[in-house]
Amino acid sequence: MRRRTFIHQGGKAGAALSIMGMMACKGKEEKAAAADDAAGEAEMAAAPFFKLSLAQWSIHRMIRNEGVDPYTFAEKASQWGFTGLEYVSQLYNNTLEPAGYSPEAMQEFVDKCNAEAAKHGMQNVLIMIDGQGNLAVSDEKERIAAVENHYKWVDAAAAMGCHAIRVNLAGSDDPAQWIPNAIDGLSRLGTYAAGKGINVLVENHGGLSSNGKLMAQVMTQVGMGNCGTLPDFGNFCIRRNDPSDWGSGCAESYDIYQGVSELMPFAKAVSAKSHDFDQAGNEKNIDYGKMLRIVKDAGYTGFIGVEYEGDGLGEEAGIIATRDLLVKAAASLS
Repeated sequence: MRRRTFIHQGGKAGAALSIMGMMACKGKEEKAAAADDAAGEAEMAAAPFFKLSLAQWSIHRMIRNEGVDPYTFAEKASQWGFTGLEYVSQLYNNTLEPAGYSPEAMQEFVDKCNAEAAKHGMQNVLIMIDGQGNLAVSDEKERIAAVENHYKWVDAAAAMGCHAIRVNLAGSDDPAQWIPNAIDGLSRLGTYAAGKGINVLVENHGGLSSNGKLMAQVMTQVGMGNCGTLPDFGNFCIRRNDPSDWGSGCAESYDIYQGVSELMPFAKAVSAKSHDFDQAGNEKNIDYGKMLRIVKDAGYTGFIGVEYEGDGLGEEAGIIATRDLLVKAAASLS
């Protein structure tokens, strides 16, 4: 064979091999891309319809009994697989109260929380406010003072990039008094918060705020876009055996599924309460599948906050058990 012929034919063979190689590579790339797409679709299918946040109250024993620094909240939540943070105001009282909630003390709180959230790639979602006065009390002067006590927390939430504060509508046990007082207190605070771009959310947290029908009535009459609810799966005790003792047991309770259903049309956040789990990892007293069906059917896709309050597991174990139950229950929904 002549050298020219050899080179010519060899060139053809080389080109053919090159094309075959390119086709093989392309086939591998297409298979890899298809595998990536399938994995992405599977991941999307497995992902819940909501985002996961952690309510700081879930670690209140760590903070109060074990001396854990509340400013490690972001770090812990990140380690446990959450993306959102729900702060609890009273867990910072040991530094804020002695300072009289001064602007300087509040700014330090904001700066520290922001720094930790940024450091661990977390999103500040909301602040749960307690101990700042009763927003539905019958005495108008006291009610206005309570409203104004919440202003600093609205400002803090805005500075932290939160979308809301959670408040309580404690007040009279008489619906005829409680309803107009609740409307007034919530409207006043909502007006201030609107100017800061903050939502004011009421949690069912005992008393008449745990009556879903009455709460829905209040929300409808307030009629403000930045005033809504934070339905909690488990806080539907209207009256306790001993009002002065939170652990005395419930004398009058509201149906938890009916209550969540009535609060969801106004919901801008949701709290997944948990206490005790069976061997299969289900909450003993709350059907999470049924609850999440109510939440999903309401069109809610925001954060659901894990709030473990049980005694059977340690706080970390209880938080993880609640997180896993939420994901499992969500996956079971069609």
